[in-house]
Amino acid sequence: VQLVESGGGLVQAGGSLRLSCVASGLTSGRYAMAWFRQAPGKEREFAAAINWNGGSTYYADSVKGRFTMARDSAKNTVYLQMNSLKPDDTAVYYCGADYRGSGTVEAADYDYWGQGTQVTVSS
Repeated sequence: VQLVESGGGLVQAGGSLRLSCVASGLTSGRYAMAWFRQAPGKEREFAAAINWNGGSTYYADSVKGRFTMARDSAKNTVYLQMNSLKPDDTAVYYCGADYRGSGTVEAADYDYWGQGTQVTVSS
């Protein structure tokens, strides 16, 4: 199983980025996906999740209204559209896959992780 994130970069405050995560080797389509982020010196924290069929999404309060998560099951890809970015959004963003299918806010519930993509928001 491999998850590969892309789309990170340097952006000014107020700008936008779209992250992508391509999954390969997952034998079942019934898995939830999530985005977590980790800033220097801080623990990995939940940002957004989507259930196995894309019918439900969940967001941390800190990103609600600014970030939107979506999935394209035909492409085994999930996306995180990030708008109105703030310097506090600066972190390495990781995508995770959860075979339970529902999506949770706990990093320990996710079975697979990507290598991460750096997002830096300048003030």
